[in-house]
Amino acid sequence: MSYAEVYPLVTARALARAFTYRVPDDVTRGDVVSVGLGGRRVRGVVVDVGVDPPAGIDIAEAGAVVDRVPARLVELALWLADYYGSTPARALALVAPHAAARRGAPREPCARDALEGEPEPAQLTQAQRSAVARIIGALADASGGHVLLHGPTGSGKTEVYLQAAAAALERGRGVIVLVPEIALTPQTFGRFRARFGDRVAVLHSALTDAERRDERERISSGAAPVVVGARSAVFAPVARLGLVVVDEEHDASFKQESDPRYDARTVAAKRAALEGAVAVYGSATPRVESWSRLERLALPSRIGAPLPTVKLVDLRREAGYPLSAPLLAELSAVEQRGGKAILLLNRRGISGAVHCRSCGVTRRCRSCDIALTLHSDGRLHCHHCGFSVEMPEACPDCGSVELARIGAGTQRLDAELARRLPGLERIRLDADTAARTGALREALESFASARSAVLIGTQMVAKGHHFSGVEVAAVVDADAGLAFPDFRSEERTFQLVTQLAGRSGRDAPGRVIVQTFQPEATPFTYVLRHDVAGYLAYELARREELSYPPFSHLVSLVVSGPDPDPVRRALRELRGALDTPGSRLLGPAPLLRLRGRHRAQLLAKTTSPRAFATRAATVLARAAPAMRRDGLSAVVDVDPQSP
Repeated sequence: MSYAEVYPLVTARALARAFTYRVPDDVTRGDVVSVGLGGRRVRGVVVDVGVDPPAGIDIAEAGAVVDRVPARLVELALWLADYYGSTPARALALVAPHAAARRGAPREPCARDALEGEPEPAQLTQAQRSAVARIIGALADASGGHVLLHGPTGSGKTEVYLQAAAAALERGRGVIVLVPEIALTPQTFGRFRARFGDRVAVLHSALTDAERRDERERISSGAAPVVVGARSAVFAPVARLGLVVVDEEHDASFKQESDPRYDARTVAAKRAALEGAVAVYGSATPRVESWSRLERLALPSRIGAPLPTVKLVDLRREAGYPLSAPLLAELSAVEQRGGKAILLLNRRGISGAVHCRSCGVTRRCRSCDIALTLHSDGRLHCHHCGFSVEMPEACPDCGSVELARIGAGTQRLDAELARRLPGLERIRLDADTAARTGALREALESFASARSAVLIGTQMVAKGHHFSGVEVAAVVDADAGLAFPDFRSEERTFQLVTQLAGRSGRDAPGRVIVQTFQPEATPFTYVLRHDVAGYLAYELARREELSYPPFSHLVSLVVSGPDPDPVRRALRELRGALDTPGSRLLGPAPLLRLRGRHRAQLLAKTTSPRAFATRAATVLARAAPAMRRDGLSAVVDVDPQSP
């Protein structure tokens, strides 16, 4: 027997340290063992062996090895815990998922939900050949590399990924391909499976435990050296990793919103560095941070079709919101001659809020500080906690019947189209319609096969779906994102509108309508010209002046609790412990109440995010018992993506 340091996989910050156990001599770093802790058995990950035992303590013996994590993934997890101010146990749980019981008949490898792939291309464009050559050159370098592949939608980024993956496989290296959301996995998986067959596995959080176990075994054994999936696939146990692709790298969905709040794009960069792999980040609208830091590989133009024309519609001069006269004219033409259109309205329901004209009160959630949204079921819904209540006939505060419905949602847009253009098939795609298993796939297939149809939806319709025959794309309310109290609001508005524009005109001239009350807003001036580089140069200059990323990092410390006073008091005490040279602290500042809990935030601007997050995690571990007595919880968020 020897002694090993083991992190029990528990979530408590007070237990955020390694414990020493006796283990058999053949146990190595990365083995997952059963250990006793506080009178119960839990899984633990071995992080070091051959250590000296603490003096004067009876050392317990670990149980059997139940799984194994590659040593590089152990190293990645420990780095992640340190960088994001989490605990090693929480980070190690990401790379050591629970083992599911094996089933008698393993499923067909990777056959679920695959869309039709693409055949081998006849030839690449010169820009594609140059990009592939640069990536292959980096594959030959033992230190790997990091590159940004940018170009408009339809410029051939996916084919570059496929060619680079083939080159990695020829060299005996593995591949991970990340997409921002599960909904995009079947499309990407289908393309890679068409090229590489059963060597492709899929990993994401919607798999059952047994399915995840099957795929992990195929990956670990080398039977599936290519992995496609959402952000958690960055932890896939791929041996000899050579290539990591982060597609649609601008998408904020790569950020995990529960502890540890890792960013899969940052983790992909670290994993590539640890394994000497090449990381390729691709987007038609890259993030400012990627544009400023990474080597750029450009695909400057669409293949086979020009970019669509863009028209701004000033809603201040239109009486027909949500359907302006120019948009109705375009949709009427689609109805009459056939074709397809996509309408983006980033708000569900019928109206965004219900407001009393007499007393000025807006109906709000009783547990969250947000306005309730009216849906077609006649109820007001909270989109955060799920609370709902019947739509009142009169104001509960003053009794007035003058209740105004403010703004429009996808349900109202659907109803307006049914009334104005009854011959146009309508397909709605939002969180309400996509909740049922298989509904998303059915909606996309219906739209793809329709002769004359409009796809109505929230931001998911602007994601990287590829449809033929789309002539018209429209943003119904392009100002919605500009109102958010977030320094990224302009960037995200530019990305969303540009991404939606890219859904049209793939195989015929396309037209884009952008409805706005602020036609002079900066993002729209660049959208009109399809000027991604110009917008990014503008945004970089603005960020530098304000010392925002990429010229600094932000670290958020959010405390929540049932009462506001203990929350504010805890943050003031934490600020005193964290106020050190090299970081500028802002706050504490109140945040919206969420699910009945009051929240407040301390925000740091720093050039050393890892050091600040590590210090914050240490302070929180010491404060954990007192905070627990007050019913408080705290989260460290490095590089937060939402306000």
